[in-house]
Amino acid sequence: MSVNKAILIGNIGRDVELRHTPSGLAVAKFSVATNEYRKDKSGQRQEQTEWHNIVAFGKLAEFCGQHLGKGRTIYVEGSIRTRTYDDEKGNRRYFTEIIAQNIRFVGPKPQGVEPSGGGAGGGEAPEFPPESEDDIPF
Repeated sequence: MSVNKAILIGNIGRDVELRHTPSGLAVAKFSVATNEYRKDKSGQRQEQTEWHNIVAFGKLAEFCGQHLGKGRTIYVEGSIRTRTYDDEKGNRRYFTEIIAQNIRFVGPKPQGVEPSGGGAGGGEAPEFPPESEDDIPF
């Protein structure tokens, strides 16, 4: 038995990029920042920001494109996926992302966030992302 589950509460770092696969499946990508606070050896409070790449599919992706914007605080629940690719120099690169299965608003909408949605809704992702990464339009 194994579990692959990620839960984040953080702020959206860039506006949602919404595209569609050739078959019409909506795919949304954006980043979320989470912060950790620690004290260094001298007792000074230090903040460390971690950036997470988020991908949503289907109705959840449409929800993200319509209602989420930079600066919004959200709850994201999903699974971790690491993909590999070869860069232009032939070096193997790794890219880790969270495949969102559930997204909810947290707290009030910050001022200046353009995409607006009603209420504190969210959505459920399809059980599986597209069969082939070739279907993902990014």
